Amino acid sequence: MTITYLKRGKSQSDIVADEAEVRSVVEKTLSEIASGGDAAVRALSEKFDNHSPASFRLTQSEIDAAIQQVSARDMEDIRFAQEQIRKFAQAQRDSMRDIEIETLPGIILGHRHIPVQSVGCYVPGGHYPLVAAAHMSVVTASVAGVPRIVAAHPPHKGRPTPAVIAAIHMGGAHEIYSLGGIQAVGAMALGTETIKPVDLLVGPGSAYVAEAKRQLFGRVGIDLFAGPTETMVIADETVDAEICATDLLGQAEHGYNSPAVLVTNSRKLAEQTMAEIDRLLTILPTSKTASISWRDFGEVILCDTYEEMLSVSEDIAGEHVQVMTDRDDWFLDNMTAYGALFLGPRTNVANGDKVIGTNHTLPTKRAGRYTGGLWVGKYLKTHSYQKILTDQAAAMIGAYCSRLSMLEGFVGHAEQANVRVRRYGGRNVEYGTAAE
Repeated sequence: MTITYLKRGKSQSDIVADEAEVRSVVEKTLSEIASGGDAAVRALSEKFDNHSPASFRLTQSEIDAAIQQVSARDMEDIRFAQEQIRKFAQAQRDSMRDIEIETLPGIILGHRHIPVQSVGCYVPGGHYPLVAAAHMSVVTASVAGVPRIVAAHPPHKGRPTPAVIAAIHMGGAHEIYSLGGIQAVGAMALGTETIKPVDLLVGPGSAYVAEAKRQLFGRVGIDLFAGPTETMVIADETVDAEICATDLLGQAEHGYNSPAVLVTNSRKLAEQTMAEIDRLLTILPTSKTASISWRDFGEVILCDTYEEMLSVSEDIAGEHVQVMTDRDDWFLDNMTAYGALFLGPRTNVANGDKVIGTNHTLPTKRAGRYTGGLWVGKYLKTHSYQKILTDQAAAMIGAYCSRLSMLEGFVGHAEQANVRVRRYGGRNVEYGTAAE
């Protein structure tokens, strides 16, 4: 196997050091919110966002005023995107059916998909007002049937971003808060005097938001452990350097630490793509961010074969994987570790981020090895149940349960079964007793 790195990113040790600093800040801040409630949240909002309104929860009139500032064209685009996300989420929900089967005569087993009763959706702001993040979290929660959907979005220059508020409202949120960062996810998860806590936190965010969700996991559920946006392009000579470079930089502009990786079996394409990236960075309006991201986290990996390309991609388990080869369906059939696949040159990661219908909240940092991304099923809890309809079934299964319980030494468990055997099965059933 011959795998050559024509470009490498930051070392793992440097990345770990950065994460340790974030972890310490988040732990201290969440402790302040837990003990200080509304007062702590307000102090943090003033400190980080210079934002201290009479109430962080937007009133209906404030929501209406924000929507009035959004152009008709933008509203139509938001509506179109939400229709696509809703359509796919509804198809996913329809695939998840409650079941009930009779496994043995008189023994009924089943499960039901029950929505989480409250969810907190974080919709990031920062350099970019992520309108699409509202679609992905709020719309999907609405399709799942969550009865209380809370959304938090940081203010921009002292006020909410109108297009984002419109998207959150149109998506189906019941409560909207003008809050950002650790204070937003902390308030939703821990609760304050004025904000009732939620059961589940979802949505992307900064490194601090991601770490806050990680530390809050257990107190509440979370969608997934998310890191910076990642993109991987798997390409051969069926595509050109311009499209590869564009797809890599299109995600590198997310932040200063967004990995962008090219995996190819063509040295010519690899070298031309690196040259094209250098050219594009001289004209891309977001090059200040993208160039640092490419410098520190960009990688170009040259392989000999398609099998090596597959092996590399499986090891990296990238969040977004753009496949542009002469055998895209082969990769689809054989890949097992990724966030989402984008097959062929006609589509791209931005489609998935913004409009096409699949969800853009996806696993990062190799988490694609063990989890998929946010989808309607994340808002649903699958609960099983059982019932026994006949005396004969109660006695029969009880006898097995009794003997197996005694095998493990659980006398109390055995007696739970024994009382049913005695009551429903008469004297001719063999079951376990403490005397045995």
